[in-house]
Amino acid sequence: MKKNIILFNIIACLLVFQSCSKLDVDVESQYVKENFPHTNSDYASLFGTMYSNLSSSFGVPYWRMQELSTDAAILPARDGNFDDGGQYRQLHYHTWTIDHPNVRDIWQWGFGGINNCNRLINLTNESSVPQATKNSSIAEVRAMRALYYFFMMDLYGNVPIIDTFPVSALPGNQPREKVFEFIEKELLAVVGQLPVKDNNNKVAVYGRPTQAMAYALLAKMYLNAEVYTGRARYTDVVTMADNILKNNNYALDAKYSDIFDVNNGPQINETIFAIPYDQQIPGNQMTRFGFYPALAPAYGINVGFSISMSTTPEYFKRFNLNNDVRTTFWLVGKQYAPDANRKPDLTKPVYIAGTTTQIEITPDLILKPGKPMDLGNTVADQAKGVRSVKYWPDPNAIQATRLNGNDMPVLRLADVMLMKAEAILRGASATTVNGELQTPLLLLNKIRARAGAETASEVSLENLLDERAREFSWEAWRRNDLIRFGQFEIEYPLPNDVLNMNKDITRRIYPIPANELKLNSNLKQNPGY
Repeated sequence: MKKNIILFNIIACLLVFQSCSKLDVDVESQYVKENFPHTNSDYASLFGTMYSNLSSSFGVPYWRMQELSTDAAILPARDGNFDDGGQYRQLHYHTWTIDHPNVRDIWQWGFGGINNCNRLINLTNESSVPQATKNSSIAEVRAMRALYYFFMMDLYGNVPIIDTFPVSALPGNQPREKVFEFIEKELLAVVGQLPVKDNNNKVAVYGRPTQAMAYALLAKMYLNAEVYTGRARYTDVVTMADNILKNNNYALDAKYSDIFDVNNGPQINETIFAIPYDQQIPGNQMTRFGFYPALAPAYGINVGFSISMSTTPEYFKRFNLNNDVRTTFWLVGKQYAPDANRKPDLTKPVYIAGTTTQIEITPDLILKPGKPMDLGNTVADQAKGVRSVKYWPDPNAIQATRLNGNDMPVLRLADVMLMKAEAILRGASATTVNGELQTPLLLLNKIRARAGAETASEVSLENLLDERAREFSWEAWRRNDLIRFGQFEIEYPLPNDVLNMNKDITRRIYPIPANELKLNSNLKQNPGY
């Protein structure tokens, strides 16, 4: 199994991750100079903590902040079920508060990861390992710290910059532009020391920082630089993209479904950075929340799931290209058991339990009058809302965890290609890579060709955004895209809606959590909260 070949997922070191306001970390029982790791398994235990923390919250609370706050995903109540104190409504309507559980938990997750990286850098610097090993190890940790910082900068904007361990004083916020500069400087400093993926090391580097990971993250930052710093960096996007595109070890996989399959892993050619999961690694609950549970037996699954999350009709309308395979990973219409190729077997309709009525999922989300974002919970109500099987349901899921084994891609080649296309549309010059002049239309049609979709005759920013919606649905990039395109505040009201979206642009970043402000008087709240 692919999960057993990745050393850093052997997580034997139990640590408590601290948020940036909790500075009294006891290091007496941790690794110190005298007992610093020497074997591969020791390193896996120590450095694996960077990755176990990352996987723990990426697939649920982080994902929700990036997707439920947009048109791509919605988690409505079902006659009061799944309301959970209104936290999903608050994300949908941009009415979250400074004590929203995801706002609180992801701050602590991000800065817990950052502080742990700082600890690992400190330990490595003080160790007696060979200098070459020390340099490569620190480069890996700094790249991971930069990734955590990118997540925090993107979500919260003005965050503290902490690069030492232990921390001697309570940190204050830094302007978003300064955080951007810090991440950029870190990535540029270590990229040359990171490994380059090739056919010989693709298993060893899978799920870990590579040069392509650093370049892709820089491209993502430069594409959003006007949002983060007020200054455009589109030519830099193209430069970073080309650093990846010239490496022939990255290529679009022939089958779109393989990228998100239960057995995805190092064999996926276009994955630049992914988060590995299995049935024991907490974090990937796409099937638990996004599947239609009455279909579970037809998909070979013996686990009970929720009946909650779907996409909005507005988002689903974008899946309108002829022969586009990406449309088939949404469950809508009359339902059939999948065949060996994961296409509906029209000879095997799936019926509502105890009846001869075929299950039919409808895209409409008609709310119950007077109820806030509540669809009701009758059999017909449960079938409202298009569901996703992009992360194919895992037949090996167990009831105790209801976790998927699908690894979740964070950065992949298709994103790099469309980032380059967008940067050129926004003013950068097209470039030639491996003898091919890469125009926005050429790059767009490469993505469409892999999906089996019709060829585009022209490309604009508007239809490029729609292409990103089709290609990257439920990959935690929709909020980032909508803010860059100035569309984060566009409403998509549902029938019988009794609530209104908060359209204030200050909602483009989340607030500093209430508990952090209480613990650290040097933190200043973001505007609008």
